[in-house]
Amino acid sequence: MPVAVRSKKPLSSRMGVWLFEIFTFIVSALPLGLVLYNGWHFGLVLIALAYLVTALLTVHVTQQWEKVVVLRLGRFNRVKGPGIFFTIPFLESAALRVDQRIIVTPFSAEEALTADLVPTDIDAVLFWMVVNPQKAWCEVDNYPNAVSWSAQTALRDAIGRINLADISTRRSQLDSELRETLSAKTSDWGISILSVEIRNILIPENLQDAMSREAQAQQESNARVILAEIENQIAELYVEAAELYRQDEIALQIRMASMVNESVKEGGGNNLIVVPSSFSEGFNAGTMKDLKDLFAKQG
Repeated sequence: MPVAVRSKKPLSSRMGVWLFEIFTFIVSALPLGLVLYNGWHFGLVLIALAYLVTALLTVHVTQQWEKVVVLRLGRFNRVKGPGIFFTIPFLESAALRVDQRIIVTPFSAEEALTADLVPTDIDAVLFWMVVNPQKAWCEVDNYPNAVSWSAQTALRDAIGRINLADISTRRSQLDSELRETLSAKTSDWGISILSVEIRNILIPENLQDAMSREAQAQQESNARVILAEIENQIAELYVEAAELYRQDEIALQIRMASMVNESVKEGGGNNLIVVPSSFSEGFNAGTMKDLKDLFAKQG
């Protein structure tokens, strides 16, 4: 399983240290060069070499964001930096250079099982920094890898306690839980966990299709329930309106007149509207016979 480690520092971040070391070497090598130039003398050569080695082992420089753990005879002595510092040759050594900037470590949990036994691939990123170089050197070996492995293990444990459907909805809570778990573990290492962020969640394709169909079916079911509720509400309104019109005939007539007016407006005035009235009673069979007899007498 892949383990994420810190990215390599750019060459420009170490250029100042390298230039200073080169300058120190040139200055320290001048006595040796003068001895060799003026003629070979064994004693002077030894003295020049001792001076060169002593200068290289004594003067050191660190960057603004670095701290150096200094050991004396194999035991922790002090933390120095940033800037120039000195050590006792052959007795003291700069054991570890600690970068105290914020470090970004990506990590992942491949095929981690959720509480409902669904394999998932989760990618996350960890932001952390070293706050105590002494503990980082004394308490753990290779602390960047230790932080990465701890983050990966904590992520697997957290995923195993929740269901797949809760991972997306509880992402912020999961980030906070991972941060608290890692902080409790790395505080003894002199390391501070700033934040944990989950970037991507991948599930098997066949499960994605099943979840998509389930979501579509759920949405369709919700739509039908909402439509039925609306139809029920409309039916109740119709019943109330019918009861009101039954009790008040004037209200019914006003409603009918309003419907006729709306029909005329929608048709642009060209609609034919048949309205029943008492005028049609004059065209019954008896009335038509009387009219025919009247016309016959006049003719």
